[in-house]
Amino acid sequence: MALKLWHCAGSRSIRPLWTLLEMGLDFELETMLFPPRFAHPGYTELNPIGTVPFFTDSSDPANLVSMTESSGISQYLADKYGPTDLAVLPSEPAYGEYLNWLHRSDATLTFPQTLVLRYTILEPEATRLPKVAEDYTKWFFSRLRSVELALSDGREFLCADRFTLADISVGFALHFAELLSLKDGFKPYTLAYVERLKQRPSFQQATANDGSQNILEGL
Repeated sequence: MALKLWHCAGSRSIRPLWTLLEMGLDFELETMLFPPRFAHPGYTELNPIGTVPFFTDSSDPANLVSMTESSGISQYLADKYGPTDLAVLPSEPAYGEYLNWLHRSDATLTFPQTLVLRYTILEPEATRLPKVAEDYTKWFFSRLRSVELALSDGREFLCADRFTLADISVGFALHFAELLSLKDGFKPYTLAYVERLKQRPSFQQATANDGSQNILEGL
């Protein structure tokens, strides 16, 4: 099978997994325990930096595609294997907004969450830093205002008047916040938006193991 995704439950690999499912593409999925660089023998030979996700496309034997960035993999799938309504085209008015959400989802929203995860759960008890976790929780919620503001005009999705990769990318950040027990800080429009996303069958399939086998428990 040409498309293969290495995935850990509860991790950023949910973004490309959700995308693959929404697009109905054929792919091979390898589900690993977290952190895969320790729990999955041979993983760092495939992906030397040991992060998750890892994705390959071997459809062209002369050009093996290997990728590690979750939103980038989703964009690659939409652009390479579309057309799909998940992508917003350069000719559409919402194109700039769409790209901004794709990059904001990780650089601005998921980034502070990873520090909360590290300094409340991943680090040994003796080296945890509650003040760092508290500061970056505040950082996350201050940046999350952008989502609440975007949805406050009554729109159902973030841009282009339809469900797109922007919703997958930001939707994962909100799902991850829920895994980190940060959902109580969601404002009303954001909370309603999350509940809408959770009704999508592909989201449910992509996150099916997150309640019992997520990155918070696979250590």
